[in-house]
Amino acid sequence: MTEYYWTAPAIAPPRSPASEPVVHELELLRRQHRLILNAVGEGIYGLDLNGNVTFVNPAAAAMIHWPVEELIGKSMHAVMHHTHGDGSTYPREDCPIYQAFQDGSTRRVTHEVFWRKDGTSFPVEYISTPMRDEDGELIGAVVTFRDITQRRWAEQILQRTNEELELKVQERTAKLRQANQQLRELSEMRSRFVSMVCHEFRNPLNNIALSVSSLNRYDAQLSLDEKADYLRAISANVERMTQMIDDILVIGKIEAKVLEVDRQPLDVVTFCRKILSEREFQRPDSPIQFECRSRQLVANFDDRLLRSILGNLLSNAIRYAPAEKRIRLKLAKWQQHLILRVQDEGMGIPPADRRHLFEPFHRGRNVSNIPGTGLGLSIVKQFVDLHQGAIAVTSRIDHGTTFTVRLPLGTPAAPVLGSAKHRMMIGE
Repeated sequence: MTEYYWTAPAIAPPRSPASEPVVHELELLRRQHRLILNAVGEGIYGLDLNGNVTFVNPAAAAMIHWPVEELIGKSMHAVMHHTHGDGSTYPREDCPIYQAFQDGSTRRVTHEVFWRKDGTSFPVEYISTPMRDEDGELIGAVVTFRDITQRRWAEQILQRTNEELELKVQERTAKLRQANQQLRELSEMRSRFVSMVCHEFRNPLNNIALSVSSLNRYDAQLSLDEKADYLRAISANVERMTQMIDDILVIGKIEAKVLEVDRQPLDVVTFCRKILSEREFQRPDSPIQFECRSRQLVANFDDRLLRSILGNLLSNAIRYAPAEKRIRLKLAKWQQHLILRVQDEGMGIPPADRRHLFEPFHRGRNVSNIPGTGLGLSIVKQFVDLHQGAIAVTSRIDHGTTFTVRLPLGTPAAPVLGSAKHRMMIGE
C-alpha cells in the first residue's frame, strides 16, 4: 500500500525516558493521520511558503498520474497548474492556491483545470487553506481538490436536455399558435363560404322562379322562341346550382381525403365538344372557339373529374370575360401528355392574387362583385394533382388569362386494384 510522504528533519532529537510516552502518542497520531490521508478519495497535498510539496496523498498523485515520491519537494504549480484550460499560460502570482498563504485567506475555486503528467487536463474544484504554526505564522497551505469530470458531463447533458426541451416547447407552442390561427382562418372561411353559398343559390332560384312564373302567366302570349329563352334560362340556372352542389360535395370528399376515381377509355375530343355544347346557352352570341388538330384522342380518364376540370375553367372564363371578348379551348397531345388550354380576353388576374389562386374560398379583389364561391380553381388543382398532372396560369390585367393543364396519358396516378375503379387517397 502506497503511503503519503512527509518531509522531516534529517537528524531526530535524542529521546529521554520521560519523553517516550509522548513520542509514542505522536507516532500513533501520525499513523492515524497517514491512514486517514491514504483512505480519503479526494486529492490532498501540502505546500510550504515556496510552493513546494511537503506531503501528498495517493488519491492526489493518482489523479495527476505522478508517483507520490516524485512529487515531494516539487513546485505543484509547475507540475499541474501551469496552464489555463484554453491553453494560455497561468502565472504563478495569479494562482489562488499561492494567494492563500500570501494573505492568509481561504480560496475556493470551481472552474479551473489541473494537468496530468501525460499532458491531458481535467476539470477540478479545489480549496486552498492557509496553514499556521503555534505562533500563528503562515507556514504554507493545504489544498484539497476533486476531479469533477463526471459532474461537468452530467451538467452538460442536463443543459443540452433543458435546451432541447425548451426548443421542443417553443416548437410546440409555435405549432399550437399556428393551429389556432388556422382554425380561426378556417372558421372565417367557412362562415364566408356559407354566406357565399346562400347568396349564390338565392340568385338562380329567384331566376328560376321568375322564369316559371312568366311561363305560367304569359304562356298564351309568348312565341316559341320566347318560351325557348325562358327554358334556356331555367336550364342555365339549374346547371349553375348543380355545379355548385357538385363542388360542395367534392370539397367534402377532399376534406375526408377519400375520392372514388373511375378511369375508363375516353375520346377526349368528343368529350370536349360535348362540354362546349352545354356551355353554348351561356354565350349564345359569342360561342367558345375549339381548336384541335386530331379528330380522335382516346385515353384513360375519369370523365367526372375531367368534366369538373374543364367545366370550372370554362365557367371562370365565361364569368370574367365580357360577351364580346373571345374565349378559346385548345386541345393537343404533347409527347405522353394531354394538353388542355383555356384562354380568355377578360379582366386578368392581379399579381397579388395569383399566389392564392388555388386556395379554397379565395376570390380576387377585382371580382368581388361577380358571382362565385371561390371553390372552382381549388377543385381543379386537386383533380390535376390527383392525375399527377400540372396546371399553369399566365395573365395580364385587361388582356386576359390563360390556364394550361397537362395530364399524363400513361400510368394512372395510383395502382388499379382489381378493376379500373379504385380508391385514391388525396394528400397522402
